[in-house]
Amino acid sequence: MRETFTQASAVHERHRDGDRASFSADLHPGWGVGGRPNGGYLLAVLGRAVAATGRHPDVVAVSAHFLRPPATGPADVELEVLHEGRSVSTVRASLRQEGRTCVEALVTTGDLDRTAPVWRGEIEPPAVAAMEDCTRLVAVTDAFEVPLMDQLDLRLDPGSMGWTVGAPTGRGELLGRIALLDEPAFDPLSLLVAVDAFPPAPFDVEVTGWVPTIQLSAYVRARPADGPVVVRHRAQVIAQGRVDETTTVWDRNGAVVAQGTQLAGIRLAPR
Repeated sequence: MRETFTQASAVHERHRDGDRASFSADLHPGWGVGGRPNGGYLLAVLGRAVAATGRHPDVVAVSAHFLRPPATGPADVELEVLHEGRSVSTVRASLRQEGRTCVEALVTTGDLDRTAPVWRGEIEPPAVAAMEDCTRLVAVTDAFEVPLMDQLDLRLDPGSMGWTVGAPTGRGELLGRIALLDEPAFDPLSLLVAVDAFPPAPFDVEVTGWVPTIQLSAYVRARPADGPVVVRHRAQVIAQGRVDETTTVWDRNGAVVAQGTQLAGIRLAPR
C-alpha cells in the first residue's frame, strides 16, 4: 500500500479554457485514516493542480471546507482562477466524485524563493526529544487503521504519549517529529500533509472516536531544510461539539515552515 507522496498526489490535466481547468486524480488508500483520505493530503492534491495552472509555483495558503468525505479512487479537480497578480494568485478549487463536491477550497499561490526580513514573535520551536527517543506511531492498532503512518515516520515526544495508555495530560497538546519515508525531504506541497498528520490534539484531553475535519486552513511559510520537521499540535477550545486545533511546523534550523488551523467535530463523554 506504500506509494510516494509525489505519486499519490499526482494530477493529470484534462481540459483548460481561459480561467477554468479540470484535472483527474486517483486518491490513494495509503494516504488516509480509517478508510478515508487524509485532509492535508487532499489539500496537497488540490494544491498540485493549482500550482500547475498559474504563474506562481508555490502554494502559500489554502482554506478548505470538507463537505463530505471522499472515497479512495478516481476524483475530479475543477479550478477557476479568481485573481492573478504580480506576487500572488488565488484559485477556487473543488474536489468532486460522482458529480458531488467533497472539498471546496480557495488556494493562494506565490513564490517561496523570494527573500525578505523575518520576524516571528514568540514562536520558538518547542523542546522535543530526538527522533530516536520519540515513539513511532503504527498504521494498525486495536481500535483503528491509519495507513498514513505507513507513508510517514511520525514520532511523538515521550511527554505526548499518555493518551495511548489512557492517561492524557489534559493540556490538549501533542509534540513530535515527522519525516517522509520515500522522499528525501518535505516540500511546500507535502507540508500541507504535515499540518494535518498528527492524531487529534483533543486525545490529550480525552480519547474519543474519529474527529472529522469541518474546515482547515494552512499556510506554507518557507521551503524547509532537509530532514524531519518538528510539530506542535494543540487544541484550543472544545465546545458545542466542536474543537479548534492549531498546528505549527518547524524545520531542523528552527524556521517556521508551515502553520495550520482547523475546526473539527468531536464528542466528549458527558460530565
